[in-house]
Amino acid sequence: MVGHRVEGCFREASKDQMSIIEIPLAEPPLCISCCPVKGDLLVGCLNKLVLFSLKWQAVNEEFSMLDFERSLIIHMENILPAEISFCAGYVAVTTDLEVLILRLESEVTIDPSSPTKNTLARQAAKAGEKGDAHSVPATQLESEDFVICQKPTELLGEVCRQSGPSVTLESTGLNDEKASASCVQPILYRCFTPDVSSYVFPDDTKLHSLQLLPIFQMAGSVTADGKSSSQEKELLSLFCFFSLPHIGYLYMAAKSVELMSVYQYPEKSRQAVLTPQFLHVITSNNLQCFTVRCSAAAARDADPYVDTTLKACPPVSLDICALRMQLFIGLKAICHFKNHIILLTKAGSEDTPDRRKSSKRLLSMPVETTLCLCPQAPSTHSLNSRKDVSAQLKASTAVEAGWNLYIVDTISTVQLYKEMVDYSKTYKNVRTQSCIHLLSEAHLLVRAALMDPCLTEPGEKEELLEAFRESCGHLGDCYSRLDTQYSHLALPYYKMSGLSMTDVLTRIDSVLEDGSQNPERGLLFYINHSLYENVDEELSEELATKVIQIFSIAEPKQLPHALCSPCMKNMDPLIAMKHLKKLNPAGMSSVLVALSKAAVALKIGDLNTYKKEMKCHTEMKLVCGFILEPRLLVQQKKGQVVPTELAAHLKETQPELLVASILGLQKNNKIEVEEADAFFKVLCGKDEDVIPQLLVDFWEAQLVASLPEIVLQNLFFKLLSQYIWRLSQRQSPDTKPLRNPEDLINSCSHYGLIYPWVTFLTSPDSLHDQNYAEDLSKLQSLICGPSFDVASILPFLEPLSEDTSAGLSIHLLCLTRLKEHERAIDSLLDRCPEAVIPYAHHELKEEGHRALWWKKLLPDLCQRLREGGEKYDVHLSSLKETLAVVAAELELRDFLNILPEDGTAAFFLPYLLYSSRKKSIT
Repeated sequence: MVGHRVEGCFREASKDQMSIIEIPLAEPPLCISCCPVKGDLLVGCLNKLVLFSLKWQAVNEEFSMLDFERSLIIHMENILPAEISFCAGYVAVTTDLEVLILRLESEVTIDPSSPTKNTLARQAAKAGEKGDAHSVPATQLESEDFVICQKPTELLGEVCRQSGPSVTLESTGLNDEKASASCVQPILYRCFTPDVSSYVFPDDTKLHSLQLLPIFQMAGSVTADGKSSSQEKELLSLFCFFSLPHIGYLYMAAKSVELMSVYQYPEKSRQAVLTPQFLHVITSNNLQCFTVRCSAAAARDADPYVDTTLKACPPVSLDICALRMQLFIGLKAICHFKNHIILLTKAGSEDTPDRRKSSKRLLSMPVETTLCLCPQAPSTHSLNSRKDVSAQLKASTAVEAGWNLYIVDTISTVQLYKEMVDYSKTYKNVRTQSCIHLLSEAHLLVRAALMDPCLTEPGEKEELLEAFRESCGHLGDCYSRLDTQYSHLALPYYKMSGLSMTDVLTRIDSVLEDGSQNPERGLLFYINHSLYENVDEELSEELATKVIQIFSIAEPKQLPHALCSPCMKNMDPLIAMKHLKKLNPAGMSSVLVALSKAAVALKIGDLNTYKKEMKCHTEMKLVCGFILEPRLLVQQKKGQVVPTELAAHLKETQPELLVASILGLQKNNKIEVEEADAFFKVLCGKDEDVIPQLLVDFWEAQLVASLPEIVLQNLFFKLLSQYIWRLSQRQSPDTKPLRNPEDLINSCSHYGLIYPWVTFLTSPDSLHDQNYAEDLSKLQSLICGPSFDVASILPFLEPLSEDTSAGLSIHLLCLTRLKEHERAIDSLLDRCPEAVIPYAHHELKEEGHRALWWKKLLPDLCQRLREGGEKYDVHLSSLKETLAVVAAELELRDFLNILPEDGTAAFFLPYLLYSSRKKSIT
């Protein structure tokens, strides 16, 4: 594989000695390409491509050397490669009139058997369609005056894989396991047909200048201490260019295969070279420069937020344009390196035009300096100045004179950008798309320069970033002034420019003063969004007045919304009221206009106008108005919820309307649950841990509104915690509650009827404090409701002691809801035996719990009667009621068996007689 002894390498050789690696080939090579990413070599031969992988070969512990290993052979049917290009696993091949792009993959993504089957099917189909055409030699066809031309074809993506040329892989590397997993996917096949009607020579219709252009991005990892490690380049986008003599084609080839641009040359081209910023094309006597759209496509690959209201980029479909032509005599070849264009020319004796003649300047001069190697006239700028070299050159000129080598330095991106911006100022007062097109080209130039991974100089990068922001501002100005279908792009371009809303409004002063009385859609779109989003920027009174005037003239329907923005805090309320009164209510929400007038009237201090406007509509319509414009009540300032002056006034005068409005905002997803809670806390001036009564009213209103289950359980916990805290601390609410327990029970299904036996547990002292009694009733009603998960709230009941009647009632209600009736009966017998019988009548009605009358309640009452005590009379009365119920439930024999043996017969006799008569009656 390697044509020298590996053991002897670097052992006696000088460090500066060139090491030559000989790579033998089985067939003559036709073309070669080196991958710019990994350094692998691809050699084109007849009907196949041979891939040599670059690797490090360890010679000994001290030395290692680069070597190449033949790893893959790509076999192609009937392909004679004229040019090939290899980059990052993508292979492009051209013949005279065919182009094929392949993607090498490390894993098989399709059925391994399908390529073979599809290949056989295509071969059979071709054989059936063409018959014996393949068996006839080309010379015989030509001798019979026939010209065979293939039909123009373009196959992309999956269609190319299924119906394109047959391509197979042969693994030849030493690592068989890794190589066996590789596969090849054709992603583009295009076939051109020569125009035989023009009687051109065959050489005039051949493809040339095949090139794969990669665009990289920096990918760095973050270390454990949070610092960025060294960054590495990774492939972001890949583009493929190839050209016919009079037309060039540029394709996207990485994530998707798509034709991006078509270049029409004014004359026959010899060669072209593609860069991320330009396409340079040489003809016989001209160097032409065209713009490209590589940076526009790469920007969309790098950032998913491009083409949104956040960011923008000129479209890939933007028409390309020619920057200029530069005269060179006898151009033969061109290549590109960094910011240098290298040209090779040959001027024959017949080429006599003046070399100093240059073409007319179109847009900009994309060249800066020129160095020339001219054997006939050496100078101080000659690339070869040694006497021996010049002597050899003079000797060669005797054989063939006129060869020249030029190195053209391209102009810096920032300088070219500034020239294009200056040129665009000629369109400043003209409404045309040409200004947008020119500024878009300048923007793409800067964007392409910023995407260069080799851009590491901080000063140069900052200069480009400044130009980028400036270009975004210019594009924002254009889209804000021109009435086009893309006027909305003013918003993202202004955002990317870093300009504040004040800066933008100041920039459009001259536009409005020049006679433009109706601002265009782009400007209105920007101002509308900015008033919603730039909540932390406050406009001056002058600029706020300008915004009011703009909306009054161009979009009066949006004026009420604009006035509610936090940006308009410094507006003159008298001017705002003046423009609001001019609004025509037809075609817009009258309730929104009324609320806007009321809010402005409060700022002025005109309470009469405020009351008048608020009385024009019912409460329900006012709620709908607040839903249309939530900022009438709540605004955002530096990430914090800020109630408005109108909300503070409603808190004092119409708290029911305020709570209903915030509830409407939440139900219509205009405000989040956390934001609503913070709103009431800030409005009432409470700390984070203090819950105002108005917020409790809001929570209760949410329960009445029947919110989703997820929100519902959270509300239960909030209300439960607040009720328990107030009861345990005997804390009165700071304001009068909007709903009493009866209202909640009647209007909300989550609040259930309080069990009748609970009234026996309520002490007369608790009824004297109305707020305490209402909180207790609300908590009892909530536990009695059908939606409450009692088991999850038991830890919250610790502050409520069972020593109080309120705490006892809550704990007993929880035990009852959990079906722990025996524990509840024990507690009642100990603390409130008067409630035992009502409890049993209400809770032991179900079939499964009826037995507790005689299994639990009867023996417990008998035992307590034996013990005597202060509650003897209550226990005796309860026993009589229990015996009556048990006698009605059990048969005589069963009833007799449960009676206590030490009881008095005369006491139990009436109940025995009742049980026996019940049987005889039955």
